[in-house]
Amino acid sequence: MAAINGVSPLFTSSSSLRRFSARSPQNTPTISLYSPFTPSPSPSPSLSFSFPSISLRPHPSAKTRFLVIASAINNLSQIEPVPVPVPATPEEFAAKFPSDAGVYAVFDQNEDLQFIGISRNIAGSLLTHKQSVPDLCCSVKVGVVNEPDRTALTQAWKSWMEEHIQATGKVPPGNETGNTTWVRQPPKKKADLRLTPGRHVQLTIPLEELIDNLVKQNKVVAFIKGSRSAPMCGFSQRVIAILESQGVDYESVDVLDEEHNCGLRETLKQYSNWPTFPQIFVNGELVGGCDILSSMYEKGELAGLFKQ
Repeated sequence: MAAINGVSPLFTSSSSLRRFSARSPQNTPTISLYSPFTPSPSPSPSLSFSFPSISLRPHPSAKTRFLVIASAINNLSQIEPVPVPVPATPEEFAAKFPSDAGVYAVFDQNEDLQFIGISRNIAGSLLTHKQSVPDLCCSVKVGVVNEPDRTALTQAWKSWMEEHIQATGKVPPGNETGNTTWVRQPPKKKADLRLTPGRHVQLTIPLEELIDNLVKQNKVVAFIKGSRSAPMCGFSQRVIAILESQGVDYESVDVLDEEHNCGLRETLKQYSNWPTFPQIFVNGELVGGCDILSSMYEKGELAGLFKQ
Protein backbone atom coordinates (compact mmCIF):
# COMPACT_ATOMS: atom_id res chain seq x y z
CA MET A 1 0.00 0.00 0.00
CA ALA A 2 1.32 3.46 -0.83
CA ALA A 3 2.49 5.82 1.89
CA ILE A 4 0.12 8.56 3.04
CA ASN A 5 1.69 12.02 3.07
CA GLY A 6 5.08 10.42 3.48
CA VAL A 7 3.97 8.00 6.22
CA SER A 8 4.24 4.28 5.58
CA PRO A 9 1.15 2.09 6.05
CA LEU A 10 0.62 0.55 9.44
CA PHE A 11 -0.62 -2.89 8.47
CA THR A 12 1.68 -5.86 7.94
CA SER A 13 0.75 -9.41 7.13
CA SER A 14 0.56 -11.96 9.92
CA SER A 15 -1.19 -15.22 10.50
CA SER A 16 -2.22 -14.66 14.11
CA LEU A 17 -3.45 -11.96 16.42
CA ARG A 18 -3.44 -11.85 20.17
CA ARG A 19 -6.51 -10.50 21.86
CA PHE A 20 -6.09 -8.37 24.91
CA SER A 21 -8.66 -6.54 26.99
CA ALA A 22 -8.53 -3.42 29.09
CA ARG A 23 -11.02 -3.57 31.93
CA SER A 24 -12.41 -0.24 33.04
CA PRO A 25 -13.91 0.60 36.44
CA GLN A 26 -17.14 -1.00 37.54
CA ASN A 27 -20.27 -0.68 35.45
CA THR A 28 -18.20 0.33 32.42
CA PRO A 29 -18.09 -2.05 29.41
CA THR A 30 -14.80 -3.73 28.58
CA ILE A 31 -13.26 -2.74 25.22
CA SER A 32 -11.17 -5.35 23.41
CA LEU A 33 -8.41 -4.70 20.91
CA TYR A 34 -6.00 -7.02 19.09
CA SER A 35 -2.23 -7.14 18.74
CA PRO A 36 0.13 -9.61 17.02
CA PHE A 37 2.05 -12.70 17.99
CA THR A 38 -0.34 -14.92 20.03
CA PRO A 39 -3.10 -16.96 18.36
CA SER A 40 -6.73 -16.00 18.85
CA PRO A 41 -9.74 -18.28 18.41
CA SER A 42 -11.00 -16.12 15.56
CA PRO A 43 -8.20 -14.00 14.12
CA SER A 44 -8.76 -11.37 11.46
CA PRO A 45 -7.37 -12.59 8.11
CA SER A 46 -3.86 -11.48 7.07
CA LEU A 47 -3.75 -8.28 9.13
CA SER A 48 -1.77 -7.30 12.20
CA PHE A 49 -1.08 -4.03 13.95
CA SER A 50 2.17 -2.85 15.47
CA PHE A 51 0.74 -0.41 18.00
CA PRO A 52 1.89 -0.51 21.65
CA SER A 53 -0.81 -1.39 24.14
CA ILE A 54 -2.11 1.52 26.23
CA SER A 55 -4.58 1.16 29.05
CA LEU A 56 -8.08 2.48 28.48
CA ARG A 57 -10.18 4.53 30.84
CA PRO A 58 -13.78 5.75 30.86
CA HIS A 59 -14.35 9.30 29.71
CA PRO A 60 -15.00 11.42 32.84
CA SER A 61 -17.73 13.52 31.28
CA ALA A 62 -21.30 12.65 30.45
CA LYS A 63 -20.58 12.46 26.71
CA THR A 64 -20.76 8.64 26.61
CA ARG A 65 -21.48 8.46 22.88
CA PHE A 66 -17.77 8.90 22.15
CA LEU A 67 -15.42 5.94 22.33
CA VAL A 68 -12.42 6.30 24.61
CA ILE A 69 -9.61 4.63 22.72
CA ALA A 70 -5.92 3.97 22.98
CA SER A 71 -4.98 3.64 19.32
CA ALA A 72 -8.27 3.77 17.40
CA ILE A 73 -7.83 0.29 15.88
CA ASN A 74 -10.71 -0.45 13.48
CA ASN A 75 -13.08 1.78 15.45
CA LEU A 76 -14.05 4.35 12.82
CA SER A 77 -16.87 2.21 11.40
CA GLN A 78 -18.10 1.32 14.88
CA ILE A 79 -18.67 4.87 16.14
CA GLU A 80 -22.02 6.53 15.69
CA PRO A 81 -21.87 9.89 13.85
CA VAL A 82 -23.08 12.90 15.81
CA PRO A 83 -24.83 15.82 14.04
CA VAL A 84 -22.95 19.11 14.17
CA PRO A 85 -24.99 21.82 15.93
CA VAL A 86 -26.35 24.84 14.06
CA PRO A 87 -25.75 27.67 14.76
CA ALA A 88 -22.06 27.07 15.42
CA THR A 89 -21.42 28.66 18.81
CA PRO A 90 -18.67 27.82 21.32
CA GLU A 91 -21.31 26.97 23.93
CA GLU A 92 -23.09 24.49 21.64
CA PHE A 93 -19.88 22.73 20.70
CA ALA A 94 -18.57 22.63 24.27
CA ALA A 95 -21.84 21.00 25.38
CA LYS A 96 -21.92 18.44 22.57
CA PHE A 97 -18.28 17.46 22.00
CA PRO A 98 -15.37 16.69 24.33
CA SER A 99 -12.57 19.20 24.81
CA ASP A 100 -10.12 16.28 25.18
CA ALA A 101 -7.37 15.29 22.77
CA GLY A 102 -8.12 12.69 20.14
CA VAL A 103 -9.10 11.99 16.54
CA TYR A 104 -12.20 13.01 14.64
CA ALA A 105 -13.76 12.30 11.26
CA VAL A 106 -15.95 14.89 9.54
CA PHE A 107 -18.79 14.00 7.15
CA ASP A 108 -20.76 16.18 4.73
CA GLN A 109 -24.53 16.29 4.23
CA ASN A 110 -24.33 13.19 2.02
CA GLU A 111 -22.55 11.30 4.80
CA ASP A 112 -19.33 11.19 2.77
CA LEU A 113 -16.16 11.36 4.84
CA GLN A 114 -14.34 14.61 4.11
CA PHE A 115 -11.52 14.84 6.63
CA ILE A 116 -9.79 12.93 9.44
CA GLY A 117 -7.98 15.12 11.94
CA ILE A 118 -6.07 15.15 15.22
CA SER A 119 -6.68 17.74 17.92
CA ARG A 120 -5.71 18.61 21.47
CA ASN A 121 -9.17 20.15 21.82
CA ILE A 122 -11.69 18.30 19.68
CA ALA A 123 -14.61 20.65 20.36
CA GLY A 124 -12.50 23.70 19.46
CA SER A 125 -11.25 22.18 16.22
CA LEU A 126 -14.74 21.14 15.14
CA LEU A 127 -16.06 24.63 15.82
CA THR A 128 -13.32 26.09 13.60
CA HIS A 129 -14.21 23.66 10.79
CA LYS A 130 -17.91 24.42 11.06
CA GLN A 131 -17.23 28.14 10.81
CA SER A 132 -14.80 27.84 7.88
CA VAL A 133 -16.46 25.06 5.82
CA PRO A 134 -20.07 24.81 7.08
CA ASP A 135 -21.36 22.86 4.06
CA LEU A 136 -18.76 20.13 4.52
CA CYS A 137 -19.09 19.78 8.28
CA CYS A 138 -22.48 18.18 9.00
CA SER A 139 -21.70 15.24 11.30
CA VAL A 140 -18.64 13.84 13.03
CA LYS A 141 -17.24 10.73 14.65
CA VAL A 142 -14.98 11.29 17.64
CA GLY A 143 -12.43 9.13 19.45
CA VAL A 144 -10.88 10.41 22.69
CA VAL A 145 -7.33 9.08 23.06
CA ASN A 146 -6.24 8.05 26.54
CA GLU A 147 -2.82 9.40 27.60
CA PRO A 148 -2.57 11.41 24.37
CA ASP A 149 1.11 11.81 23.65
CA ARG A 150 2.15 12.51 20.08
CA THR A 151 2.76 8.85 19.29
CA ALA A 152 -0.67 7.70 20.49
CA LEU A 153 -2.46 10.48 18.62
CA THR A 154 -0.55 9.79 15.41
CA GLN A 155 -1.27 6.08 15.66
CA ALA A 156 -4.96 6.75 16.15
CA TRP A 157 -5.05 8.99 13.07
CA LYS A 158 -3.15 6.44 10.99
CA SER A 159 -5.49 3.65 12.06
CA TRP A 160 -8.63 5.55 11.03
CA MET A 161 -7.01 6.62 7.79
CA GLU A 162 -5.96 3.07 6.94
CA GLU A 163 -9.43 1.76 7.72
CA HIS A 164 -11.06 4.31 5.43
CA ILE A 165 -8.60 3.62 2.60
CA GLN A 166 -9.15 -0.12 2.89
CA ALA A 167 -12.91 0.40 2.67
CA THR A 168 -12.97 3.00 -0.13
CA GLY A 169 -9.61 2.81 -1.86
CA LYS A 170 -8.98 6.53 -1.48
CA VAL A 171 -7.84 9.23 0.93
CA PRO A 172 -10.51 11.62 2.30
CA PRO A 173 -10.56 14.78 0.14
CA GLY A 174 -9.44 17.01 3.01
CA ASN A 175 -6.39 14.83 3.66
CA GLU A 176 -5.11 14.81 0.09
CA THR A 177 -1.67 16.32 -0.41
CA GLY A 178 -1.86 20.06 -1.03
CA ASN A 179 -5.42 20.46 0.25
CA THR A 180 -5.69 23.57 2.46
CA THR A 181 -9.46 23.56 3.06
CA TRP A 182 -9.26 21.89 6.46
CA VAL A 183 -5.81 22.82 7.71
CA ARG A 184 -5.35 26.47 8.56
CA GLN A 185 -2.20 27.88 7.01
CA PRO A 186 -0.17 30.02 9.42
CA PRO A 187 -0.06 33.63 8.26
CA LYS A 188 3.30 35.04 7.34
CA LYS A 189 4.78 37.08 10.14
CA LYS A 190 5.31 40.76 9.50
CA ALA A 191 8.84 42.02 9.93
CA ASP A 192 9.64 44.03 13.05
CA LEU A 193 10.13 47.74 12.49
CA ARG A 194 13.55 49.32 12.87
CA LEU A 195 13.97 52.92 13.91
CA THR A 196 17.41 53.42 12.35
CA PRO A 197 19.48 51.91 9.52
CA GLY A 198 22.19 50.97 12.03
CA ARG A 199 23.90 52.15 15.19
CA HIS A 200 26.77 53.79 13.27
CA VAL A 201 24.45 55.96 11.17
CA GLN A 202 24.19 59.58 12.32
CA LEU A 203 20.53 60.46 13.05
CA THR A 204 19.21 63.70 11.60
CA ILE A 205 16.29 63.85 14.05
CA PRO A 206 16.17 62.86 17.75
CA LEU A 207 15.25 59.26 18.64
CA GLU A 208 12.29 60.50 20.70
CA GLU A 209 10.83 62.15 17.61
CA LEU A 210 11.24 58.90 15.68
CA ILE A 211 9.25 57.13 18.40
CA ASP A 212 6.56 59.81 18.31
CA ASN A 213 6.20 59.54 14.53
CA LEU A 214 6.07 55.76 14.72
CA VAL A 215 3.25 55.46 17.28
CA LYS A 216 1.19 58.21 15.64
CA GLN A 217 1.49 56.88 12.10
CA ASN A 218 0.49 53.31 13.02
CA LYS A 219 -2.73 52.28 14.74
CA VAL A 220 -1.21 49.63 17.04
CA VAL A 221 2.46 49.43 18.00
CA ALA A 222 3.95 46.92 20.45
CA PHE A 223 7.42 47.58 21.83
CA ILE A 224 8.58 44.13 22.93
CA LYS A 225 11.66 42.22 24.01
CA GLY A 226 12.64 40.16 20.99
CA SER A 227 10.83 39.79 17.69
CA ARG A 228 7.17 38.93 17.15
CA SER A 229 8.23 35.53 15.81
CA ALA A 230 10.58 34.89 18.75
CA PRO A 231 9.68 36.95 21.87
CA MET A 232 12.48 36.98 24.44
CA CYS A 233 10.34 37.15 27.60
CA GLY A 234 7.06 35.68 28.83
CA PHE A 235 5.33 39.07 29.02
CA SER A 236 6.19 39.92 25.43
CA GLN A 237 5.06 36.46 24.32
CA ARG A 238 1.73 36.97 26.09
CA VAL A 239 1.20 40.36 24.43
CA ILE A 240 1.93 38.94 20.97
CA ALA A 241 -0.46 36.03 21.61
CA ILE A 242 -3.26 38.42 22.62
CA LEU A 243 -2.76 40.67 19.60
CA GLU A 244 -2.66 37.66 17.26
CA SER A 245 -5.84 36.24 18.79
CA GLN A 246 -7.64 39.52 18.14
CA GLY A 247 -6.64 39.49 14.47
CA VAL A 248 -5.42 43.06 14.78
CA ASP A 249 -2.91 44.52 12.33
CA TYR A 250 -0.08 45.75 14.50
CA GLU A 251 3.56 46.78 14.26
CA SER A 252 6.25 45.43 16.56
CA VAL A 253 9.59 46.91 17.60
CA ASP A 254 12.36 44.94 19.30
CA VAL A 255 13.72 47.03 22.18
CA LEU A 256 16.65 44.60 22.54
CA ASP A 257 17.92 45.26 19.00
CA GLU A 258 20.90 47.46 19.79
CA GLU A 259 22.04 47.47 16.18
CA HIS A 260 18.96 49.17 14.70
CA ASN A 261 17.20 50.49 17.83
CA CYS A 262 20.20 51.61 19.83
CA GLY A 263 19.18 53.57 22.95
CA LEU A 264 15.49 52.81 22.44
CA ARG A 265 14.81 51.34 25.88
CA GLU A 266 15.86 54.37 27.90
CA THR A 267 14.42 56.87 25.43
CA LEU A 268 11.08 55.05 25.30
CA LYS A 269 10.84 54.97 29.11
CA GLN A 270 11.17 58.76 29.13
CA TYR A 271 8.77 59.23 26.21
CA SER A 272 6.00 57.07 27.68
CA ASN A 273 6.76 57.62 31.37
CA TRP A 274 6.42 53.84 31.69
CA PRO A 275 9.35 51.91 33.24
CA THR A 276 8.87 48.36 31.91
CA PHE A 277 8.41 46.40 28.69
CA PRO A 278 6.45 45.48 26.68
CA GLN A 279 4.59 48.70 25.94
CA ILE A 280 1.53 48.85 23.69
CA PHE A 281 0.35 52.01 21.92
CA VAL A 282 -3.02 52.40 20.21
CA ASN A 283 -3.78 55.48 18.10
CA GLY A 284 -0.66 57.18 19.44
CA GLU A 285 -1.59 56.69 23.10
CA LEU A 286 0.04 54.33 25.58
CA VAL A 287 -2.36 51.57 26.67
CA GLY A 288 0.08 49.94 29.08
CA GLY A 289 2.00 46.72 29.45
CA CYS A 290 1.23 43.04 29.63
CA ASP A 291 -0.89 43.19 32.81
CA ILE A 292 -3.20 45.90 31.50
CA LEU A 293 -3.58 44.31 28.07
CA SER A 294 -4.28 40.92 29.66
CA SER A 295 -6.91 42.43 31.96
CA MET A 296 -8.66 44.16 29.06
CA TYR A 297 -8.51 40.93 27.05
CA GLU A 298 -10.13 38.91 29.87
CA LYS A 299 -12.88 41.53 30.23
CA GLY A 300 -13.58 41.56 26.49
CA GLU A 301 -12.60 45.22 26.13
CA LEU A 302 -9.95 44.95 23.41
CA ALA A 303 -12.29 44.63 20.45
CA GLY A 304 -13.79 48.03 21.24
CA LEU A 305 -10.36 49.54 21.79
CA PHE A 306 -9.04 48.41 18.41
CA LYS A 307 -12.16 49.65 16.60
CA GLN A 308 -11.64 53.22 17.78
